[in-house]
Amino acid sequence: MLTSKQRAELRAQANTIDTTLMVGKSGVTDAVIAEAENLLTARELVKGKVLEGALLSPREVSDALCEATGADGVAVIGTKFVIYRFSEKCQEERNQTGRAKRKATPVSKADPVGKGIRARRAAQKKVREQRNQYFRQMAIDKAIEREREKQLRGED
Repeated sequence: MLTSKQRAELRAQANTIDTTLMVGKSGVTDAVIAEAENLLTARELVKGKVLEGALLSPREVSDALCEATGADGVAVIGTKFVIYRFSEKCQEERNQTGRAKRKATPVSKADPVGKGIRARRAAQKKVREQRNQYFRQMAIDKAIEREREKQLRGED
């Protein structure tokens, strides 16, 4: 299953590629599925078109091909559709040519909202502790002052 960011990136890549898979009036046949398999193995990203004589909609064709080939549907616009399936063959070619390797999708465990909440709570706790320490010290100072006054009065 593709994330929305991956799907957006694949849609952007699909803009520049040519339509290589045509689905005619006979619909999704074994020959179309075999051709889609070959294209997905060779290219990973395949753009197809459903001709006007076909009895199926582009969404139905895309879903049927994805189910038959194990691919993921990327986009369906008008009569065209784009499907994607990771290919080990393409990955090996990228590794040999020195192109970017497939990166694992980063999983961020940081929660920026929770981090901000925790930071504010820590700051509030610090302020409370400083205030409490101030008032404790003031109470101690007042108690000492009262004791001195008592001692002075008692000596007089």
